[in-house]
Amino acid sequence: MTAHTATRPAVRASTMWPTPPGALRVRPLPRETAASYLTRLAAAYHLSAAQLLDGLHITATGTVAAPPSTEIHLSAEATRRLSHFTRIPPAHLARALPRRPPPAAIGMAHAATARWQPVQPALQPLPACTACTIRRSPHQAVPAWIHPAPDLPRIMICTRHQQAASDPRHPAPLRIRPVPELTRTHIGARRRPTATSLSWASTITTRWYDHHQHLHERWHTRLNRLTSANPHIPPGPASPALTCRNLITYPETLTLAAALDRLPPRPLTRTEQSAFLRQLASRLRLPRLAPADHDLLWQRLHTH
Repeated sequence: MTAHTATRPAVRASTMWPTPPGALRVRPLPRETAASYLTRLAAAYHLSAAQLLDGLHITATGTVAAPPSTEIHLSAEATRRLSHFTRIPPAHLARALPRRPPPAAIGMAHAATARWQPVQPALQPLPACTACTIRRSPHQAVPAWIHPAPDLPRIMICTRHQQAASDPRHPAPLRIRPVPELTRTHIGARRRPTATSLSWASTITTRWYDHHQHLHERWHTRLNRLTSANPHIPPGPASPALTCRNLITYPETLTLAAALDRLPPRPLTRTEQSAFLRQLASRLRLPRLAPADHDLLWQRLHTH
């Protein structure tokens, strides 16, 4: 070894960047979580998400866990390196992956850093359509997890492949071909309800469902068809009656939300209340609708 070689300074870690772009194309799904996308991308190269981050020289902190229980927040530099490796422009990644406010230590960081953080059960993503996922990552069939659309009930429906999801406790989406009203409702929902009416409608139909009111027989039949078509639904710890509730009530929730959107910005008179209930019963395909005095629907009709 020559003296010149012996005294050569050590190569700094930062000079190892940039990592060459990856050879395999793995595209994110719309509204897919960053943790889900990283997991699928790493699986295409037979790596774990932690190994992929290390290979991109991204320093990650926090406890690593599989989606949907955790999400990962990336700094701007980490996002840039991921974009370079995947050959997906940063703007395209930003449109596909939901933007969640990162911790201050990550959002303000100039280095390539990331942090794994747990996700509250009520905010956890839902399993994505398996057929759509395979099209986006043909090299390795790994489940994907996506956030539901913000202006609809908390469900995922793929009308093309007849799959749906409504609860992160389901390991895979459900087949909904035996329940065609779910697809018809989703396709027909061209005009999205307002957030206020959707919140009221979801609360009201949930109460009706839990107390076996008004539409119980229809919903019970729908639940039986759904569970019969999906024997893989876990029997516990939460029952399918609970984990499938948002899907079961979906058509009536949107119908009720659309009706509530047409209400005037004032309490209804008694005559107007009777007319509204008759029209709503017709839209819900009920012979009549006579809610009890404590029904939340009455509360909404008396609210400005």
